[in-house]
Amino acid sequence: MTAVRLALLTLFAAAPAFAADPAPVKINGQSAVPPADWKSEKPSNRLRSYQFQLPSGKKDVADAELSIYPESSPDAKRSHPRWLATFDPPEGKTIEEASKVTTAEHPGATLTTLDVTGTWKFKERPQDPKSKLELRAEWRVIWVIVAGKEEATHIRLAGPAAVVEQHEKAFDAWLKALK
Repeated sequence: MTAVRLALLTLFAAAPAFAADPAPVKINGQSAVPPADWKSEKPSNRLRSYQFQLPSGKKDVADAELSIYPESSPDAKRSHPRWLATFDPPEGKTIEEASKVTTAEHPGATLTTLDVTGTWKFKERPQDPKSKLELRAEWRVIWVIVAGKEEATHIRLAGPAAVVEQHEKAFDAWLKALK
């Protein structure tokens, strides 16, 4: 084998290791490297800046999805009612009992989180009346508005409640790592 072929084979064999390194996600001038088990995907629409698949680890359980996109309004009071309207609470609970809102200060930003569990009335294109409605029972969605001085970003972690719970600590740690 020639030295050139050997060098090329070595280069190509090493390339996937570099490609698999997670790239930092940039949000409002800050960035953090996502956890290694988050699979980066091509965003499913032009509104999304980033999209990840978070594995369930089970063949018969759907993965969770994390999507990130610019937010038109950093005002949670304007966004939360619209997002809550996409959920039916579990039987015997009100939507207020099935959801929780928290606010946290982060260097350079305020993070407002809406965490909801129940049946998600999912539509791929929420504003399109022709978009098909899917009822996703026992689903959990965590919406975060990252509001900086000059821009806002919307992060949505959605999936079966157990899968979102499985990734919640890593998600929280990733948000705290934004610098």
